[in-house]
This record gives sequence, C-alpha cells and structure tokens, in this order.
Amino acid sequence: MSDLATLTQQALDEVAASTTLAALGEVRVHWLGKKGLLTEQLKSLGALPAAERPAVGAKINDAKQVVQAAIEAAESKLAAAEVEAALAAGRIDVTATGRGEARGGVHPVTRARLRIESIFRHSGFEIATGPEIEDDFHNFEALNIPADHPARTMQDTFFVEPLESKLVLRTHTSPVQIRTMLNEKPPIYVICPGKTYRADELDATHTPVFHQVEGLVIDENITMGDLKGTLDFFAKSIFGDQVKTRLRPSFFPFTEPSAEVDVFFNGRWIEWGGCGMVNHKVLDACGVDTKKYSGFAFGMGLERTLMVKHGITDMHDIVEGDVRFSQSFGVGKK
Repeated sequence: MSDLATLTQQALDEVAASTTLAALGEVRVHWLGKKGLLTEQLKSLGALPAAERPAVGAKINDAKQVVQAAIEAAESKLAAAEVEAALAAGRIDVTATGRGEARGGVHPVTRARLRIESIFRHSGFEIATGPEIEDDFHNFEALNIPADHPARTMQDTFFVEPLESKLVLRTHTSPVQIRTMLNEKPPIYVICPGKTYRADELDATHTPVFHQVEGLVIDENITMGDLKGTLDFFAKSIFGDQVKTRLRPSFFPFTEPSAEVDVFFNGRWIEWGGCGMVNHKVLDACGVDTKKYSGFAFGMGLERTLMVKHGITDMHDIVEGDVRFSQSFGVGKK
C-alpha cells in the first residue's frame, strides 16, 4: 500500500506538471493505459491471498479514480487556456484605424452592354430578351440549321439531359430573334443582348460562356445598304468617328447573303462579327410575309468588342474575375 501511495503521488505530480493537452495525454497513457503503471498493479492481485484481494483491488481502483479525476480537471483547464490563447491571437483592435473599402462597380462587359443598349434605344430599337435554355426549334430549326449541321455536334453545344428533351443551352442569342418574329408583327427593330454557351473544348482561347449582342430589322424595302449604314453607325458609336467598316462574303444558315464585319481600328483590320440579310427560310418559319418584308441581322461578341477597343489579347482576363482587370477600367476604385 505504501508503494501504491507513492505511485499515486507521482502520477498526480506529472498531471500537475503537464502544460499542454498533448503532454497530459501522454501522462494518461503512462499511468492509466492498458499497460499503465497503476493498471499494472491490478495484475499483481493474483499473488495475494484470496481474502486480501478485494480490499487491495478497491484501493488500486480508488487510486486510479483519483488520478483520472485530476487528469480531467487539468484537461478542462488546459482546454480553456488554449481557447483563450486562440481568442487572444485573433483579437481585433476595434480602435485601430480602418483600412477603408473600395466601392464596387459594374463589370466592363456589363458596361459595354448597357452602352450598346443606350445607343440603339436612342435609334428607335427595342431590347429583346429570351430564355438561356432553348428548345431545338428556336435554337436550330427555325434558323435554317438542319439536323446534320456541324453546329449540332456535341463539341459545340451543351445539351440538357435527358437528350430526348431536345433542350440546349442556347449557342447564340438568335433564338430571341425567332421569338420576336413569332410574337410581333413587322416592322421590327430590336437588339438581343445576353449570355451564350458553346462547348468549344478544342480552342483554349475560347470560354464556354460569353456574351453576344445581335440586331434584327424587319421592315419593307430593307437592303444591304441599310445593314451597312447601321453597322457604320454602331462602329463609330463604339470605337469613334475614325473607325472604318468593311463586309467580307461569308456563310451563315440564317442569312443570305452573309458577311463578316471587320473594323479598321488602331491601324489594322480586325474581325468584329457577322451579319447578312435574313434568309427567306427563316422568315417563312416565323410567318413573315416575304413578299412584303425583308430584313437584316448582325451579331457581335461583347468580349470581342472590348478586346478590339481596349487592345486586350486574352479573353480570359475579361471573364476570370480578377479585380485588377476591372480596376484598370476605373471599376472598384475609390
């Protein structure tokens, strides 16, 4: 029993000397674990006379409980001390001088869209919008894009499951033109800004989400001359009076004839967008009287417009959300 008292005091001294929860855990194992010094005392009971074993066993268990209680009390104090230390380390001096906060602002892409909307509103156009999840008819069929057209392949289009639904993330804002022609009677003067989606995995310079603005005019006696004049006005409103435009022959299923639009800006010709006279098949699909009405359409990427105007070489700078890019446009500064 004298040895047990000595061992118990040694254990209590080690508990008191522990300054961390980790050290206290080692003390627990050393004294109370399966091979702990106090636990080992129970194994010696077999050497005692049977009449003495209950009393000695009770004394050993009492000693273990005393040490266990001391460990739990120390553990509580050490845990509280660690919490206090963590709180002290993270304490904020509310009397310190503030760092100030920069004001938020409108992203350059949104600013470009709002600028373009303002330009065309003042020219008598309306702003048309539509759903970003489109059906096959509005996104393809009505635009004279047959089932075997390359634009229908999986690498270009995000299809919505199940495939039988024939729903896609719209690949252009042209479906908005279709919806406008189906729901309104000519004359029609609209622009259609919005997000579009393309699964262009083969070109790392492209992004799966980008913004377009398309224009549509349906009226009597509309010609390519009207289209060229509108594009000249649009370009000068965006890039300045010094800019020049030109049309190069091209092909789009929904326009005929079709053309690419280039602008001469900062000393060189740069591709800007596409355009053309609305294909009669598209007008027929929308119930427009082609004997009375004709029309033109055009489309540009908003990111592309920003890149041309500001000399941006990587589209990812526009879409990846780095505030330093926005700040270069005066957005988010004090």
